[in-house]
Amino acid sequence: MALSGDLWAELPAERRIFCSVLLFSWAVYLWEAFLAHRQRRVYRTTTHVPQELGQIMDSETFEKSRLYQLDKSTFSFWSGLYSEVEGTMILLCGGIPFLWKLSGQISGHAGFGPEYEIVQSLVFLLLATLFSAMTGLPWSLYNTFVIEEKHGFNQQTLGFFFKDAIKKFVVTQCILLPVTSLLLYIIKIGGDYFFIYAWLFTLVVSLVLVTIYADYIAPLFDKFIPLPEGELKQQIETMAKSIDFPLTKVYVVEGSKRSSHSNAYFYGFFKNKRIVLFDTLLEEYSALNKEPAEGEDGENEETKSKTKSKKQGCKNEEVLAVLGHELGHWKLGHTVKNIIISQMNSFLCFFLFAVLIGQKELFAAFGFYDTQPTLIGLMIIFQFIFSPYNEVLSFCLTVLSRRFEFQADAFAKELGKAKDLYSALIKLNKDNLGFPVSDWIFSMWHYSHPPLLERLQALKDAKQE
Repeated sequence: MALSGDLWAELPAERRIFCSVLLFSWAVYLWEAFLAHRQRRVYRTTTHVPQELGQIMDSETFEKSRLYQLDKSTFSFWSGLYSEVEGTMILLCGGIPFLWKLSGQISGHAGFGPEYEIVQSLVFLLLATLFSAMTGLPWSLYNTFVIEEKHGFNQQTLGFFFKDAIKKFVVTQCILLPVTSLLLYIIKIGGDYFFIYAWLFTLVVSLVLVTIYADYIAPLFDKFIPLPEGELKQQIETMAKSIDFPLTKVYVVEGSKRSSHSNAYFYGFFKNKRIVLFDTLLEEYSALNKEPAEGEDGENEETKSKTKSKKQGCKNEEVLAVLGHELGHWKLGHTVKNIIISQMNSFLCFFLFAVLIGQKELFAAFGFYDTQPTLIGLMIIFQFIFSPYNEVLSFCLTVLSRRFEFQADAFAKELGKAKDLYSALIKLNKDNLGFPVSDWIFSMWHYSHPPLLERLQALKDAKQE
């Protein structure tokens, strides 16, 4: 041990940094693999509905959810292993400095020399995201057209999938490249206090993106239609008014064009808030509950129509209960608290970045001996050096999120929605083939939402009253 300690101490600082990054990355991967193994063992051995679940889930649905989650876990193991090996090989083979030199050559051919670091950085970012998209494509295809298709969730055709993927890549670049160029410019001209200006810039960008996402970005991928006048809309407006939620519009999004998983959310700032409901959440609007029109073959150029043997989605009372939970997050200040935590973390990271950016050993550890590009510094420090901190923060946020979920359920209970939320949670768990049995360590580390049984138990007393 003493000898190995002496050898470690004799290594140059940059080699110790590089080895530490690799060792920590693999330690995290092995920890995640260990947790996943424990959870897969639960999937394999829990083949019958436990007694406490007898009134919640039938044996057929239980078996379907077990097989679905087992397939997802196996897929996650192999894709995670590939990702870890790929990342390791990129670091060991000098993939980052190679890509930086290549981007310099490309920008040089376009007439931009080494002094145009921001231009070279944008080329580097474009190449890196393109590489990531291409290497991730086979995994995404397998997940969508094998696993999700096998278990009845995929609603996309191959053409729709590629059209969607290209559109996402283009939209991402249209946002990412200008934002990155401005951030790099601010860091370069900001002087000693650039970290304050960089943080303020990212704060403004995040608020703008949250504001415009549902109105201008999301409609590029899915169709949003106003919820038609009727009993459900009236009940939603009444509930929002009762808790002073400044609701302006309610939309239904055609999520069934992509997947049969369901969701709901709200967005907006100040007095201009909107609620979005996925059509798969609404029993009477879900396309999956409708028979194909006469003369239709059940498939068009973009999506497939699949007739199911059972209803999907929730009744109006259950939808209101789910919204009561979501509005509870707003009323209890969870959204604001998450924003504050996020921005405090962002400020801290930029401050530490300002402290570390001058350390040439950090750049040398990743193959940058002669230059210290700002974008590479951001990547090294935020992605690699902060990895231990990010893991701890992620776990703490998971614990906090679970606490918030219980509080939002309790808020819905106070609105008199306990019985309907109880049944809605069961329906959504069945529709999404969620497996209600989990390994306690896996659950503690990964589940940002409490397990189904814990949420139902918290609602049970009020449901019985």
